[in-house]
Amino acid sequence: MTTAEIIKRLLRAFAQENNDKFYELAETLIQHEKSKNHHIVAKEFKRALYSENALNGLKQPRKFKTGSPLPRDSENGFPLLEIKEYDISWNDLILSEEKKNLLLQFVEEYEAREILETYGLRPKNKVLFCGKPGTGKTYAARVLSSRIRLPLISIRFDSVISSYLGETATNLRKIFSYIENTIAIVLFDEFDVIGKNRDDHFEHGEIKRVVNNFLQMLDSYEGDSLIIAATNHQHILDPALWRRFDEIVYFPLPDTDNRAKIFEIYLRAIGKRDIDIKILATKTEDLTPSDIKLICIESMKRAILGDRKKIDMTDLE
Repeated sequence: MTTAEIIKRLLRAFAQENNDKFYELAETLIQHEKSKNHHIVAKEFKRALYSENALNGLKQPRKFKTGSPLPRDSENGFPLLEIKEYDISWNDLILSEEKKNLLLQFVEEYEAREILETYGLRPKNKVLFCGKPGTGKTYAARVLSSRIRLPLISIRFDSVISSYLGETATNLRKIFSYIENTIAIVLFDEFDVIGKNRDDHFEHGEIKRVVNNFLQMLDSYEGDSLIIAATNHQHILDPALWRRFDEIVYFPLPDTDNRAKIFEIYLRAIGKRDIDIKILATKTEDLTPSDIKLICIESMKRAILGDRKKIDMTDLE
């Protein structure tokens, strides 16, 4: 199909208000330009396609559209990733102001990417999240997805890791090929599964080859998506991985004030009787936000199943 034919069909889809067809043809046009080595034009087309609505100035959610099918594992045919969209308030992310400002910088750099490029600069697009389980790494990725108005692509390591020799690296190549042609937040959760230290004598040669391949793919990645790798076990990561990231964000356990805020957020859906948030925050030292969320959920269930409209300290304790 020629460029003229694609544009003609694109305009017809626009006139018919067929959004799905419009995005499909727009992606076809982008790939067509890439095939002719018009990479700058292709990148500009892609950015225009997923930019804010320039007609009314409203920052509406970007709709993720792609003509490419989801990459799948050759062994079982399972999808290697899943795509979701989120609408989460920035205020629901409870972190220190220092950490929130660091995350906000990713948003600001992404939104100002065109200005940065005029100076030969690129926004940060490879980030490592570290911290104990339940400290908010995955949730922060969802908040960034919501704030930047891009879908979240979560990599499914249960499908990526294959029993066949060499198939895991092949699955990773499929993923990187896919995200090269999209604009999204890409989350490699439990990243240590494929990022283990190659000097670990307990690991076999296949894992070491996977780490080598992943390093090469990360180095050669030039897409517009923000890649986030998250790990609970940063101490076992291969040393060569650390310098591949533009920024490293450590998620600590919440302090007393932030634990109080987390209780307030998760208990706002139900009435309360004689609840002392300060005492709760003091008693939950060394607990993660995920732990506190579970306490709140179980307490509300206890009250609701007991035919009560309010919870009290007994429920929470």
